[in-house]
Amino acid sequence: MTRLYLSPPHLGDCEAAFVQEAFASNWIAPLGPQIDAFEREFCARVGALHAAAVSSGTAALHLAVRLVGVGPGDEVLCSTLTFVASAAPIVYQGASPVFVDSEPTSWNMDPSLLAEELDRCARRGRLPRAVILVHLYGQSADIDPIRAACDRHGVALIEDAAEALGATYHGLSPGTFGRIGIFSFNGNKIITTSGGGMLVSNDVALIREAKALATQARDPAPHYEHSRLGYNYRMSNVLAAVGRGQLLVLEERVRRRRWNFEFYRRTLEGVPGLRFMPEAPYGQSSRWLTIILIDPEEFGATAEDVRCALEDRDIESRPVWKPMHLQPVFRSARRVGGSVAEDLFRRGLCLPSGSQMTDCDLTRVVETILGCARSAGHFVRSRGSGPPAKALP
Repeated sequence: MTRLYLSPPHLGDCEAAFVQEAFASNWIAPLGPQIDAFEREFCARVGALHAAAVSSGTAALHLAVRLVGVGPGDEVLCSTLTFVASAAPIVYQGASPVFVDSEPTSWNMDPSLLAEELDRCARRGRLPRAVILVHLYGQSADIDPIRAACDRHGVALIEDAAEALGATYHGLSPGTFGRIGIFSFNGNKIITTSGGGMLVSNDVALIREAKALATQARDPAPHYEHSRLGYNYRMSNVLAAVGRGQLLVLEERVRRRRWNFEFYRRTLEGVPGLRFMPEAPYGQSSRWLTIILIDPEEFGATAEDVRCALEDRDIESRPVWKPMHLQPVFRSARRVGGSVAEDLFRRGLCLPSGSQMTDCDLTRVVETILGCARSAGHFVRSRGSGPPAKALP
């Protein structure tokens, strides 16, 4: 059996043609027409006015944090249930993260907890410099109340949509509501440029500054003149060509990942002690990853038991993100709540969700999960374990 990965890259038919254009033009450096085109086409796809293509989603977030003025002594409120890259740029700038718990509807930042914390910060006369809102596992957070709370206190909202390209919030793309939004094209994302990211904003001055900082902040002069420090963060023209091809198949990739979720849901629905990540009513998740929650007493095994069983069959799975307030590197950070995120981490398991998975691959995962369930024998006899009676989109 070939190994099933959690979320491997999936290239199409168009990327090679764009890459050949880049080679034919001899634009191989981190500048060039493929980058310009990728930025324009990405803006058109997500509904942003301006964009800067950079070397990673982390680079984009670091630029965003610097662009809104985060510096030593500042606090930045950040979702706790996320990957470390959402919080690390806060520390890069010498500031302190404050981690905010999730809510159960979307698993993203709890708007009520955020609003209460901003009110407390205002009363003590020390508002945070920014809020970093993460859109988790392909699902948008509830942006409107979060943006309203930030606007009420004059706090910059940065959206980390690294995992949510292709999702919607009231019909629009998450990542385009705050002052700045960032996306990732890492190899495990729904579309990839191997490594890369995008920073978007409707403020053209912010994007100009982002591009300047990303190219070592060189001053306008015939020689190399630098009055401040920047970064080597711009995307390669060749990788931008890959991104242009990937962007053409984004909708197809979202459909396929949502199909994966429906396969898992239909074949595992009703198993005692097993639930799926819900879809919030205000938008559509891209289902970048399908995640299950396991109650060990009802199911008969823990999430870790299931992960190990999958690994024994050469199937990659992974626990839900360990909350940032539990990470050793942030042991001294302040937090607001935390019990919801801790429970999701304890019981959550991310299943293989790649857009190239076949029904046979999905069945292999399902059968392994059922093999761990206390009631699997009765469940299979009563319902069967075949694929959904629905055509592949």
